[in-house]
Amino acid sequence: MAAVSDDGASPPPERLSPWAPLRHTVFAALFAAQLGSNIGTFFQTVAAAWLMGDLTTSATLVALIQTASLLPFLLLGLPAGALADIFDRRLLLIGTQAWMLVCAALLAVLTMTDHVTPGTLLALTFSLGIGTALMGPAWQAIQPDLVPRREFGQAVALSSLTFNAGRAIGPALAGALVASAGAGWAFVVNAASFLGVIVVLLWWRPHRASVRLSTESLPGAVKAGLRYGVNAPALRGILVRTLAFAVPAAAIQALLPAVVRDELGLGSGGYGILLGCFGIGAALAAVVRPRLDNMFSSDQSVTVSSLVIAVALVLVGTIASAWVAGPALFLAGAAWTTGTVTLNVATQAVLPWWVRARGLGLYLVVLAGGIALGSAVWGGVAGWSLPIAHVMSAGVLVAGIATARRWRLGVVKDLDLRPATSTAPIVMLEPDPSAGPVLVTVSYRVPPDAHGEFVEMMRSVERDRRRGGATEWGLYRDLADTDRFVETFEVDTWGEHLRQHERRTRTADVMLQRAREFVEGDVEVAHLVSAYSPSALAPVEPPPTHRSVEGHRSVGGLVSPPPTLR
Repeated sequence: MAAVSDDGASPPPERLSPWAPLRHTVFAALFAAQLGSNIGTFFQTVAAAWLMGDLTTSATLVALIQTASLLPFLLLGLPAGALADIFDRRLLLIGTQAWMLVCAALLAVLTMTDHVTPGTLLALTFSLGIGTALMGPAWQAIQPDLVPRREFGQAVALSSLTFNAGRAIGPALAGALVASAGAGWAFVVNAASFLGVIVVLLWWRPHRASVRLSTESLPGAVKAGLRYGVNAPALRGILVRTLAFAVPAAAIQALLPAVVRDELGLGSGGYGILLGCFGIGAALAAVVRPRLDNMFSSDQSVTVSSLVIAVALVLVGTIASAWVAGPALFLAGAAWTTGTVTLNVATQAVLPWWVRARGLGLYLVVLAGGIALGSAVWGGVAGWSLPIAHVMSAGVLVAGIATARRWRLGVVKDLDLRPATSTAPIVMLEPDPSAGPVLVTVSYRVPPDAHGEFVEMMRSVERDRRRGGATEWGLYRDLADTDRFVETFEVDTWGEHLRQHERRTRTADVMLQRAREFVEGDVEVAHLVSAYSPSALAPVEPPPTHRSVEGHRSVGGLVSPPPTLR
């Protein structure tokens, strides 16, 4: 029993420590390995941007370094999420880390032997981005398996901390290394940084719940992820908010090399220090995130972050002073972490377990793809005028705040996406999993005074059916028996329909129960498979009855114990 105060009121919940997730051994080990890897990543970032500046005077090509590293998210984000949902995430992570090690080592060799060109630099940066894109959904999807639910938001913030601590430490060290020994050695450091992550992943033995194995094919899994995204209004709203934030905010980092070189007249060391200011601010925001959560709602956090970055863009772009740029970048880094972590946590909050990595893949497509495209756009504008590129991006960022009126992040608080209790369909004929399409019909009897409310409530049922696997859906009224309504939905295969049962969430069960409140009597359910499918005409024993009625074991369709509808 929870303790209560003298006046009978429950005490306020204990404040969460910023470091609470580090009490868990596996998370702590991955945190340390990820920190080392992210430091190496910023050695790569600084060296690649500065090397491109040595190879060409084009500001556009320099900005394309960031585009090349992030564009793979736009191309591979959803397939990467599907892979992470249907294969062993640990093995997928090990494979991607090994791929990136090889790419970084090859870039180091080419640079040290003076065989690198702008084209090969962009190509290998793109190859490293492929590894990062394939890794991203799986890495984020394992986080809820590493810490208790209450600590999950801070676990995401600490993962962001490793990235931003790397941003704070890596650039200054990389700038000094590039200035003293050349970009090739920075690429060597990046290659070596992947070894630590590989070692920890080889040591880690996740619980069975951390490994998502399924009979889904990759194309089918990708299709299911897209279908979920199209039919999940809360997720779509978060993606719109992410796009409105990422595209204009990308300018603060994409244009920084040109600002340092052309406006401030500094070298690689100065670039590393200024990028480190951004990283220090970002890392600090991750540490103080629990306090920020108590001060602001998620929508307010993204709005404030947008305003801070917009001000920083104007200051960095119009005032040629390192003393102004440093503090501005510090604040922009803090705002960047606050905004992106808030959007990331909101995304995971609207994703049930079965589509978690695919939904995160969609989020990463929008976030990283938005940064990549934004970097290219603002780089192109900077080729005309660097200050105007900063001011224009700040204006677009402020304008994007208006999306909060239509798509609010707070809606995720009311969702319970834990798996609901599921029973398999009871049928006389068990077709092959590839048989299909499958047509499901559900017959309801609704009193006349509830027709309108029932039909409106079934719109929510439609979205849930489509999210789970339905490709077609309809609700029909019987013209001969006017109180009878028939819901129909089609699923591609019998195997996909079985997965549809397993994908139900507790929120969906509550919604279905609300629809059931308008119904009188039994709900009749039937499953029909295309007669031209394999095994559709297999002989069966004569059925003991002729219809399937809710609450009774019967032949001919799915039987759903009250109050759940199928």
